[in-house]
Amino acid sequence: MTTSADGEGARPALRLGRGRVVAIFVTGFCALAVLIALGAWQVERMGWKDSLLATIDHRIHQPPRSIDALLAGEAAGEPIDYVPVSLSGTFDHAGERYFLATREGQAGWHVYTPLHLLGSERWLFVNRGFVPYAMKDVATRSAGNPAGLVDITGLARTAPTEKPGSFLPDNDPKQNVFFWRNVADMEQGLSLPADAALPFFVDAGSASSTPGGPVGGVTVVDLPNNHLQYAITWFSLAAALFVMLALFVRHLLTRPRDARMG
Repeated sequence: MTTSADGEGARPALRLGRGRVVAIFVTGFCALAVLIALGAWQVERMGWKDSLLATIDHRIHQPPRSIDALLAGEAAGEPIDYVPVSLSGTFDHAGERYFLATREGQAGWHVYTPLHLLGSERWLFVNRGFVPYAMKDVATRSAGNPAGLVDITGLARTAPTEKPGSFLPDNDPKQNVFFWRNVADMEQGLSLPADAALPFFVDAGSASSTPGGPVGGVTVVDLPNNHLQYAITWFSLAAALFVMLALFVRHLLTRPRDARMG
């Protein structure tokens, strides 16, 4: 087919390309909508995470509660994670449980010790803090393990109901090596009364540290909050796609004029 001066010969070619143009627009604007939605979702998540961090910061600066007040609040549906608590009892150092950890670049263990609560048959695992890797054996630091009644102030920590991640190793009670907090696993091998262990933990504060013993105050409130970075990424991709679509529209609008000029 010949091309006439008024461009009539070019019309069939434009009609053949119309479906492709429509597909580009549909795909492009759908992708643009998805990118904007993802960016908006990350902004929403950022607000939620900021609110959660503010709540935790407010919670950890409250006056310590007694263990009975903490249990009453939990029974009433109140969150107890990161709530300050004070308690008294006697440690069973022979029942220590060890979690792999690091502190200031040094490998070691967090020592969880069963505490028999004063005036009660209940027990509670207390994270006394960090010891270097070579000091796992309780006999190497007997001077740092207080005997008799102790007073502990720390933060209540809830326990996950299942393993937090599929890539996390299973706890190994037989070797006394743990990777995630689970009361049922930690009870294995201990002569505790049935259902006597409370289903949460206490991270002892730094004031509970003893010379030659675990260094307390190891709780880290470190909730990843990279949502602003993610939001910027999604919105930047949306902006780039919008520019590409705008240039494509400009090309379509200027193409007939260029054809006539040819």
